[in-house]
Amino acid sequence: MSREFARIKRLPPYVFNEIGELKHEARRRGEDIIDFGMGNPDQPTPQHIVDKAAVALQKSANHRYSVSRGLYKLRLAACSWYKRKWGIDLDPDSEMICTMGAKEGLAHMVLTITNNGDTVLCPSPTYPIHQYSVVIAGADLRHVPLIPGEDFIASLEEAIKDVWPKPKLLILSFPANPTTEVVDLAFFERVVELAREHDLMVIHDNAYAELVFDGYRAPSFLEVPGAKDVGVECYTLSKTYSMPGWRVGFVAGNPEMIAALARVKSYYDYGMFAPIQVAAIEALNGPQDCVQEIVDLYRTRRDVLISGLGRVGWEVEPPKATMFVWAPIPEEFRSLGSLEFSKLVLSEAKVAVSPGIGFGRYGDDYVRFALIENPHRTRQAIRGIKEFFAAGSGLQGVVK
Repeated sequence: MSREFARIKRLPPYVFNEIGELKHEARRRGEDIIDFGMGNPDQPTPQHIVDKAAVALQKSANHRYSVSRGLYKLRLAACSWYKRKWGIDLDPDSEMICTMGAKEGLAHMVLTITNNGDTVLCPSPTYPIHQYSVVIAGADLRHVPLIPGEDFIASLEEAIKDVWPKPKLLILSFPANPTTEVVDLAFFERVVELAREHDLMVIHDNAYAELVFDGYRAPSFLEVPGAKDVGVECYTLSKTYSMPGWRVGFVAGNPEMIAALARVKSYYDYGMFAPIQVAAIEALNGPQDCVQEIVDLYRTRRDVLISGLGRVGWEVEPPKATMFVWAPIPEEFRSLGSLEFSKLVLSEAKVAVSPGIGFGRYGDDYVRFALIENPHRTRQAIRGIKEFFAAGSGLQGVVK
């Protein structure tokens, strides 16, 4: 019997799977593939965080159900972290909720506050869950181009005026994945003005707030006076503390939106495993030297990759934030599109990257490198790309 599922039908094919399958096939053949594909931090979680979890794991009381909102001490630690970093005051009871990573928090927030037929605005290109949480929720998605050289706020204002029914929600994420685009506080001030003017809710995903370079400081959406009246901000410990598999995040801001999410989550889950929450408290309240070490690691990897690409004729602007490099496809390969170019780089240079089309149609002239390989492996990748370029691999009969 064949069944159709409406939500699944609305989701497009996951283009990253194509590269993933080709990568696995190559490795089964014994090929050494250098993988810059998935943004999965490769460094171990700092030892003091692991040790705290190990102690908490031995306590049988921690083996029981937790609470879906998150332990009070974790919510308090998250509020204290916001206060230290941005000077923002948050109520741990009404303005903070813990989630199983930022991805789960954002997706469930969208599901909570939108209905079938609601219009949601989202940049393109962007991280897939920003777009497809809207699709899964049954709302209508409208893209706002996030293109170098174009005024995103002007494009946003135009979209708000042109869309009918008027948009209910705006999803943003800066520093941005995959584009590495950064903004200043004045940007968020304008966003809050527009949200007030057009009765628009805002969700800001601030996953890369700590992964900043060259003197750049990432602002928080919640720094703007009145931001808590219109929206919330998501955060995750995955990158800042190299805790991707632990699945710890939180959502902060507007009390009505937080309360609605808390009610929905109370039906879905009993919260994170308590020892994980105890470890997260240690991450937020404990020694912070590890954060700078993680930032320095990504900066070094960024510099090795950018300089290496430059030496082989692939000029890429160094990002000021995130753990990614958003690289325009060289002109002679651009007509292929990002998926076919990524396949070519994989087969000829033995390097895996993410095709930009997977992040939205405005990303098709780019590929994304995740900074998850060490400098030695990165230099090896550069040699492969250099040989690929020098040989003109794929140019005959492939590039038109």
